[in-house]
Amino acid sequence: MKVSQAAKATAGLGLTQIVGWGTTFLMPSVLGRHIERDLGLASEIVYGGITVMFGVGALFAPRVGRLLDRTGARAVMTVGSIVYALSLAALSFSQGLVSYLLCWAAMGVASTLALNTPSSIALAQIAGARARQAIAVLAIIGGFASTVFWPVSEALELLVGWRGVLLIYASIHLAICAPVHLLVLPGRPLVGTQAAAAMTAPVPPSAHTKRIFLLLSISLACGAFIFTGFIVHAIGVLRGLGHDPATALLLASLIGPAQVAVRVFELGFGHRYTITASTLFSSAVLPFGLGLALLAGGNFAVALVCVMAYGIANGLKAVLRATLPLALFGRAQFGTYLGRLALPQGIVSASAPPVLAATMASYGADGVLVLTFIVAMIALITTIMLVRVSGPIR
Repeated sequence: MKVSQAAKATAGLGLTQIVGWGTTFLMPSVLGRHIERDLGLASEIVYGGITVMFGVGALFAPRVGRLLDRTGARAVMTVGSIVYALSLAALSFSQGLVSYLLCWAAMGVASTLALNTPSSIALAQIAGARARQAIAVLAIIGGFASTVFWPVSEALELLVGWRGVLLIYASIHLAICAPVHLLVLPGRPLVGTQAAAAMTAPVPPSAHTKRIFLLLSISLACGAFIFTGFIVHAIGVLRGLGHDPATALLLASLIGPAQVAVRVFELGFGHRYTITASTLFSSAVLPFGLGLALLAGGNFAVALVCVMAYGIANGLKAVLRATLPLALFGRAQFGTYLGRLALPQGIVSASAPPVLAATMASYGADGVLVLTFIVAMIALITTIMLVRVSGPIR
């Protein structure tokens, strides 16, 4: 049986996404305490590397998006894997604050070249009309990054220390991810005349398109703030609502299964309903869950509904943040639009953890829930306005 190029690309990118998330964003969860001890850095600084990564990546995203429209993903993502390898190797030799944060800044450049946004653009260029399904599959695979890399990081740290772990991860990017990108991705976008259109000067967007872009940007940025910030403090919020540590951990652990389950549902049944319906549902279910938690979050059943609502909304948004712009703007300049959308999302993703941490310290769990509920309502309102302006989206 012949395997299509889209299937090869989805499988290959799934592997590199697991490695990309597992060796960077998720890495401090296991190695952070060892880095704190050896470098003499505060916990806030160690986890602040993630903020630096998101912030730097956001600044480069618009330019990289335009580059992907012109050249395709193979060279860009291969270079990204090489930059990841160099960054992680340098991080393994870091000796203090400056070198530590500079390495995370370099990883921010690498993430813009080889993580979520370029992967979605690559699949849109390769899979064509089946891009929605391919992106859903990629989101499902990527959801296993913590499942794979948290225990792997823990085991490797016992054997070779955190510096040795980072050198191993650098080798994986260089020896596995870079060749995968070279082998499974085409050198040029495979979307026929649309690719040719992308090679020419872009058509200036109309006022209607600008309005759609603004509403979409606000909606996605609000979602990014909640999804990036809340997950870091989920256990603390649940404990602040009155749940004991074991119960809070159990509830928080259900977020992952909820995300994967809704992505599987989207893959299997997404063709039966419009992207509009999926977008409205994901935007409405989040403030519903957060609002219930504000009213009676100390109740186990209510907290469970909140956690499941968060997981469902996050799981859907992981797919929609790529498929919705694709449906609204088409494939010809998809990379350009996705790169521009990634800028505000990256900035709020970088700011969310420290903002919610400050809120938690000053106002407790209720303060975090109030803030995230307000942001979720803004996202819902802008999503409703977007649907009214754009009309039904298939």
